[in-house]
Amino acid sequence: MAEVATREFVPASQAAVRDEQLRQALRRAGSGFDGTRREAIAEVTEDVWEDWRQQARSIKEHTIAHLDYYLAMLERNVRAAGGQAHFARDAAQANAIVSEIARQQGVRTVTKSKSMVSEELGLNHVLEEQGIDVFETDLGEYIIQLAEETPSHLVAPALHKTRGQVAQLFAEQLGVPYSEDIEEMARIARVALRQKFLEADMGISGANFLVAETGSLVIITNEGNGRLCTSAPRIHVGLAGMEKVIPSLQDLAVFLRLLPRSATGQRITSYMSMVTGPRRADDEDGPEEFHLVIVDNGRSRLLQDPALRESLYCIRCGACLNVCPIYQRVGGHAYGWVYPGPIGSIVTPGLVGVAQAKDLPNASTLCGACRDACPVQINIPRMLLHLRRQQAESDDTNQRTVSDTDKALAQGFATVMSSPWLLRLGRLVGRALTAPLARSGKIRQTRLPLVSRWTRARDLPVPAGRSFRDRWRDELSKGGN
Repeated sequence: MAEVATREFVPASQAAVRDEQLRQALRRAGSGFDGTRREAIAEVTEDVWEDWRQQARSIKEHTIAHLDYYLAMLERNVRAAGGQAHFARDAAQANAIVSEIARQQGVRTVTKSKSMVSEELGLNHVLEEQGIDVFETDLGEYIIQLAEETPSHLVAPALHKTRGQVAQLFAEQLGVPYSEDIEEMARIARVALRQKFLEADMGISGANFLVAETGSLVIITNEGNGRLCTSAPRIHVGLAGMEKVIPSLQDLAVFLRLLPRSATGQRITSYMSMVTGPRRADDEDGPEEFHLVIVDNGRSRLLQDPALRESLYCIRCGACLNVCPIYQRVGGHAYGWVYPGPIGSIVTPGLVGVAQAKDLPNASTLCGACRDACPVQINIPRMLLHLRRQQAESDDTNQRTVSDTDKALAQGFATVMSSPWLLRLGRLVGRALTAPLARSGKIRQTRLPLVSRWTRARDLPVPAGRSFRDRWRDELSKGGN
């Protein structure tokens, strides 16, 4: 399995916050993705969009509740179409299945379409240890492969890279003239990869969806490399988490409306490919063999927990990352594993263990923006709170007992918040103490006890001069604006 560095979230996020170049890249990309998403939703009206979201959630809820039935149907129809279906309980077994297929067929070169599951498995390194050359063909994945890095976003794996960094990388790794022209960089990558497509013995792809009624693997992309990976080599291996299955082609139509709009703001992606088995006798191209590897690797634990089962509804659009204030400040690498952002803070503890990822559920403001952006209406904040509660109640993940100081602070906070006159007094005292330190109503970069860690990275507003209760009594309740 891929290296798990989730224990390093706190120092990694602190380093990321200090990286101004990274923060600029995140702001630019996040606002761009979310802006186009909102425009795409506006085209169909909010009522239609909400209807689609509800349909998608209902489909996922039904499928996950009957997952064994639909996985059996999927396996049956993959075999009926001439393919082979394999079930892997963990990363080691999944890697062993793919490695054995490659060994039996004498594979020397592999081309890969984008696959988050292969990143989860650490498959590239496993194949390379067998002496097999592995080439990522998605442009973003190709960039980070050359840089020997991991993806930082579910949809845009090289989001953290600037144009200049990519140009320098190509110049150093590919021996081409330095150029920051985007079309020229894309051309360079295309030329470098073209011969690899022709040489490849095996193509490996991920899957956006698996259709149980037909045994089909569905890939939606914008670059066309997915079609070359699945049709040019003589062997195609599809990798997918078991939660990717949906019942029917009719259900697929719902998700094809939602996923592109949520991920990139498109009505539909440039390419939508459905792979159903290997090449038939009358087909002009296609693989001689098709293998579908369906991966558990901890998903059963999520399935068995009623409070976390909802995380398996995720369609990996990345919309929650693009609106998350935490992700927008620290980026994807700080999370320490394959799945970053709000959904990653739930999925990762479920897949690698809560003890290894104990900081991730706390990497949230619980603002709810992720829940509002999710095309499948996943209640991410509720599940984050559930994981926090698990940590607080577990001796394994919470090695220290709550200190007397912590208890006193919590009790004092509860007392103040439940007493109107204490709350009013606290506001007046807080304003008196902080107003002299403020500029334009905000405290910036101060050594003031208790708030200095906050103001190191953000402004702290001074308590208001008048409470909402006073404003309501004197102005708002009388119909004023």
